[in-house]
Amino acid sequence: MSDGSREGVLEGLRKTGVTALFFGRLLGACVPALGRPRLIIAQIYNAGARSLIIIMLSGLFTGMVLGLQGYDLLHRFGATSALGTAAALSLLKELGPVLTALLFAGRAGTALTSEIGLMRATDQLTAMEVMAVDPLRHVAAPRFLGGLIALPLLTAIFIVVGLFGAQLVGVQMMGVDRGIFWSQMQSAIALKDVTEGVVKSVAFGAVLSLIAVNEGYHADPTAEGVGRATTRTVVASSVMTLLLDYVLTAAFL
Repeated sequence: MSDGSREGVLEGLRKTGVTALFFGRLLGACVPALGRPRLIIAQIYNAGARSLIIIMLSGLFTGMVLGLQGYDLLHRFGATSALGTAAALSLLKELGPVLTALLFAGRAGTALTSEIGLMRATDQLTAMEVMAVDPLRHVAAPRFLGGLIALPLLTAIFIVVGLFGAQLVGVQMMGVDRGIFWSQMQSAIALKDVTEGVVKSVAFGAVLSLIAVNEGYHADPTAEGVGRATTRTVVASSVMTLLLDYVLTAAFL
């Protein structure tokens, strides 16, 4: 192994260790942070409510594309009555959690990183430490919990709007019977399918919120450092979302 490769591996291990230690400290700070529900609700609003428009629009168009593509595929096999089932399973198990996580990383994750990074660059976090105020408890933990709670809620909204989009195309445009569309869906969806979507959305929420908060908290205290941290958040969140999706899908299968 060359010196450059060895240094890259060591740097990766170092960052993994730093993130793991930060996660442990963050979990410890989450318990007292629960005593300040107003801070958590404010962060749920920032991470969740302010992402509603992009989530709903993306969910609607994703469902409409599923309706078009699903109808075209199922029509070749004479099984257009299964369109509702196909759309629901796709949204519940894969597209809903994954696309919501990617959109969350691009919108809310970058906002969390840049906000905390700016507080680091302007010495606000240092000032809190000087005044014996734990920035993990008052800054990082509420934002982590807000993202952890907001992402599953956004995923549920994405799936509901996506199903409406699939029904809009399949029933209104392609002529699939409305009763068959919904009855086939209800009879085919099992508790395991819903559980898989819920587990994925919670896991994505925890990992993506941790990445965003960690990158912002440890950003270099310069404008360039905050920009690099924001970029790392998007890249790491996207890669971890796809990696976790594969691992969880394999575990459920």
